Amino acid sequence: MHTPAAAVVSTPDIRRAFPALDRFHNGRPVAYFDGPGGTQVPRVVVEAMADYLLHHNANTHWAYPTSAETDALIAASRATLADFLNCAPDEVSFGANMTTISFHVARAIGRGLKPGDEIVLTELDHHANVAPWQAVARERGVTLRMVRMDTGTGQLDWDDFERAVTPNTRVVAVGAASNMLGTINDVRRAARLAHAVSALCYVDAVHYAAHHAPDVRAMECDALVCSAYKFYGPHIGVLYGRREWLAQLDVPKLEPAPDDVPDRLETGTQNHEGIVGAAAAVEFLANLAAGESRRERIVAATSALHARGEALLGQLWHGLRAIPGVTTFGPDPSQPRTATIAFTVDGVSSEAVTRALADQAVFTSHGHFYALTAARRLGREHDGFVRAGCACYTTEDEVARLLDGVRGLAR
Repeated sequence: MHTPAAAVVSTPDIRRAFPALDRFHNGRPVAYFDGPGGTQVPRVVVEAMADYLLHHNANTHWAYPTSAETDALIAASRATLADFLNCAPDEVSFGANMTTISFHVARAIGRGLKPGDEIVLTELDHHANVAPWQAVARERGVTLRMVRMDTGTGQLDWDDFERAVTPNTRVVAVGAASNMLGTINDVRRAARLAHAVSALCYVDAVHYAAHHAPDVRAMECDALVCSAYKFYGPHIGVLYGRREWLAQLDVPKLEPAPDDVPDRLETGTQNHEGIVGAAAAVEFLANLAAGESRRERIVAATSALHARGEALLGQLWHGLRAIPGVTTFGPDPSQPRTATIAFTVDGVSSEAVTRALADQAVFTSHGHFYALTAARRLGREHDGFVRAGCACYTTEDEVARLLDGVRGLAR
């Protein structure tokens, strides 16, 4: 479902929802381009978390009102995140963050692997979707195969991907989008390669979910993980797992803890206020557009915001490339990508660029952003890149301010 940008709440109205946008630095309003590392949070999300802590705070599954209220709020939050991911509520579980969830799940998967089994990774991935599988390989004697990226385009080499998947493949771990280069990958194609050899497809959608509503049914993946703080929520991770798979996954757990799906994935007392906040972030997005169901409103809003982001991306991409001494990385805007750009300025370190822009109240980020393998392939392991990402509150004027700041540095 694609909805034109006009169907969503206006950018000025969206901006009024974010108290952080009232901040000034060195006498200028702050322009936040650091969203790929964590977006700003709307007031309604903070209010939902505060309301939980102030009025409903309790542990779960006990016979008194605040505990029952906590149970109901967690169940409602699962349903909200299920609409965001297009799955069933009992296929949604929560954890500290994507990295912690991935180590937990990878360890559980690893219990069933043996020497000779293979796991396929990609050079584009954040190391949170690499290191857990490297640990499994060390512990279980499993072989890792790494799919190459094309350094010229910032996209995966699909011929190499097809060669990497063999009858010995047990897991294909792939990112839906690169948090460094903005590349959007064809997850369904990867899932079909995995399923053709009866392997699992595990998807890192942390960066992708900030720009599109994931559709796990369309992607045909077995598991997908994302983090609410990338889409206007608190610091909490969310896991989708196909119900039949979750039910038999050999997860580490306490003997008396629930063994039903999805509770069996959640070790210990959870971050209840974070769960409520994650659902509030999804509701914030859903309330930006019209639709007959919450899922339709979520898709309408994220589709419209993506269209706005594409316009900002074009302004930023072409503006940066017109500046002598500036190099951009990743796919051309005509290719599937997010409104996130990595770039460098000749003769100026990435940290120095970020500091200089920050002095002008333009907040970007610098480094390799844990996409270490891709940074190495691009020869930028040590100095890294400057990264600028557009969010729902980004304006054309803010992009122009970023470009003016880079022009001054390049001179």
